[in-house]
Amino acid sequence: MKHPPSREIPIEPAAAALLFVDVQNYNCLPEGGEYAHLGAAERDARYGEFFRELAASALPNMAALQRACRRAGIEVLYTVIESMTADGRDRSLDYKITGFNVPKGSSDAQVLAGIAPLADEMIFPKTSSSVFISTNLDYVLRNLGTRYLIIAGCLTDQCVDSAVRDACDLGYLVTVPTDACVTLTRERHESSLRNNRGYCRQVSTRDLVAEIERLAGSPQPT
Repeated sequence: MKHPPSREIPIEPAAAALLFVDVQNYNCLPEGGEYAHLGAAERDARYGEFFRELAASALPNMAALQRACRRAGIEVLYTVIESMTADGRDRSLDYKITGFNVPKGSSDAQVLAGIAPLADEMIFPKTSSSVFISTNLDYVLRNLGTRYLIIAGCLTDQCVDSAVRDACDLGYLVTVPTDACVTLTRERHESSLRNNRGYCRQVSTRDLVAEIERLAGSPQPT
């Protein structure tokens, strides 16, 4: 394949995949394990903006992308923070220091209900910031013939950003739907997008859904 002239080009649906990063009960529900040590008032003070933005904008946009990709036959994949053991001894040093441990098979490891996977969609448990470091995602994507990778999820400035940069270095053309990602504050979200603009194409969910449906000939929802 001749190399593309720019990152700013439309996807090719037959060679594209959508990856949701860490949209799971552990960190996306107020009762999730990441917040179990906090009282309600402190949790709202520290994370209320994140939960409100997720519910009002990011998650509905993720669901819209998921529907569009499924209709177009684009592979939908998920990564979740999840250890291979109950005590998390297999975690990365970073996750041990941070205190992240989502036991294998736990409720915290489940993808959020709003974008629940279908039975035959792949989920990649990870124990590092970048899914490309602690899973075989790159191997699977190459088996699928993927060249265009759409990345959405949370947190914009942490695991999403790590995945975007690694995917770019591995040779994927990355598209980030900017309003289908979320982090703890709007300021952090916008700063992260400015910083990773050189690694990806950034578009709105609305424009990306329209692009997918136009290129794949997908029927508009009724």
